[in-house]
Amino acid sequence: MQQTIKWGIIGCGSVTEIKSGPAYKMTDGLELFAVMRRNLELAEDYASRHQVPNFYNDADALINHPNIDAVYIATPPDTHKYYALKVAKAGKICCIEKPMASNYQDCVAINNAFEEKGLPLFVAYYRRSLPRFNKVKSLLETETIGDVRHISWYLSRTASDLDKSDTYNWRTDEDIATAGYFDDLASHGLDLFTYLLGDISEANGISDNQQNLYTSKDIISGSWKHQSGVLGSGMWSFGTYQREDKVRIIGSDGEITFSVFLEEPITVINSDGEETFYIDNPKHIQQYHIENMMKHLSVDFKHPSTGSTATHTAWVMDKILSKI
Repeated sequence: MQQTIKWGIIGCGSVTEIKSGPAYKMTDGLELFAVMRRNLELAEDYASRHQVPNFYNDADALINHPNIDAVYIATPPDTHKYYALKVAKAGKICCIEKPMASNYQDCVAINNAFEEKGLPLFVAYYRRSLPRFNKVKSLLETETIGDVRHISWYLSRTASDLDKSDTYNWRTDEDIATAGYFDDLASHGLDLFTYLLGDISEANGISDNQQNLYTSKDIISGSWKHQSGVLGSGMWSFGTYQREDKVRIIGSDGEITFSVFLEEPITVINSDGEETFYIDNPKHIQQYHIENMMKHLSVDFKHPSTGSTATHTAWVMDKILSKI
């Protein structure tokens, strides 16, 4: 594709304000043509503030608009399958916000629909495109710590005021996100680990709701094995006394530590001593992910986050949650 690709966004909520929406406007070869929200006033407000020429409160009108080539689905995950299948039926390119869907089976259905039509399908696991994590990948590929043996991730946070209130939050509604913040946050890290270390062949876990503040799970422990033989473990707890986010990759000759969400330095320890790398994220964190979509569509380049890779991540998540 060489012409300008016109995109529409379904669900222009908070994730599109800073993380993604502006990057769609600033990427060469891409035009943000329309946005949709169920509330027409909010759709118009977003369009006005972000200089988007068209706005709707009807998703079908956006999906089937003859001038729209591609659709970014940025709604809660329980509606991803519903909208994605409509986009596939319309024969258009698609990017879906992560997680790809609420469960592995829905991801399979979505991915199959696009593969059957030969349509590009991307998923917003944008960490695969960020320079700081590609630095980690480079360190692993050059065997800076020798042969990788094990990866571990500990992620915790305190219960928020929203968690403690009776205010509805779809992120902790078990009907939308079985494991609450695990679905929303851990998916990023587990997807990243498959990017860094290869696909996972085995996974299992234990989960519970310790706080009873909402219906979804709030603590999860998991373990897995990569096809390469690397073992992994994780603990995700959303009711502790402090926030913590630390990944540790242990090798035969050293270790690498970094954070999935915090912009902390990457640290390498090996026989040469200790070295740190400071790599900032872009203001609009999906910038490189979106630029890579355009490269995928216009040159000989394979985007690192596709429907296929995201479906594998969904399988890992559901295995840890004992859903499959």
